[in-house]
Amino acid sequence: MNGIAPQVSSVSTLPSAEELDRALRDASPAEVIAAALKAVGRDKLALVSSFGTESATLLKVMAGVDPAIPVIFLDTGWLFEETLAYRDTLIETLGLKDVRSIRPAEETLTREDPDRDLWFSDPDACCRIRKVEPLARALKPFSAWLNGRKRFQGNARADIPVVEDDGARLKFNPFANVSREELEAIFVRAKLPRHPLAASGFRSVGCMPCTSRTAEGEDERAGRWRGRAKTECGIHTMKTS
Repeated sequence: MNGIAPQVSSVSTLPSAEELDRALRDASPAEVIAAALKAVGRDKLALVSSFGTESATLLKVMAGVDPAIPVIFLDTGWLFEETLAYRDTLIETLGLKDVRSIRPAEETLTREDPDRDLWFSDPDACCRIRKVEPLARALKPFSAWLNGRKRFQGNARADIPVVEDDGARLKFNPFANVSREELEAIFVRAKLPRHPLAASGFRSVGCMPCTSRTAEGEDERAGRWRGRAKTECGIHTMKTS
């Protein structure tokens, strides 16, 4: 790696995303997380995790750097019970110190989704009130955040940088360069528990109404919003600030 950003004390003096991306382009995931931690400090850095089928790997690497980094988990109200149980398993297994389960605002749900069928009529609006808006609120105290997107997932993720500008904060993609094989190696080497639904053919797990199994040979995210043009919930397609 070419170097780590110096310690800073305020948002106004944060290094640019471009500067950090150049420095961390070939860094390991642990080095990227360490650089993010050094750039903004633990109180201003959050990791956003779905506790999905691949989440244990990033959480494991983060825990190796600092298990007290805050972790934001969006509990949409539509998650599989298996995902909630997996969250609790990983918290215990990895010794995570600060996992924050964030739910959508009840008044918004009452106003915009009183019959709980918005996922069917307008999935973009459903994702907005259950994921995008709650995440924007949860990230307000932070200057940077980490997520688990990977280029091999394709579509809008194929060209993601290691560090990108997210408006008022920095967005780090520590696993941008990680391959499927490297991801599997982390699982095996660390003997990480698998998501309970992975053995049933769910390669990518989101909310119950919009998640289905994937068949052999399909893209791993093919089971998300199946039959629709939609491929992202929205938290990665617009700035959070």
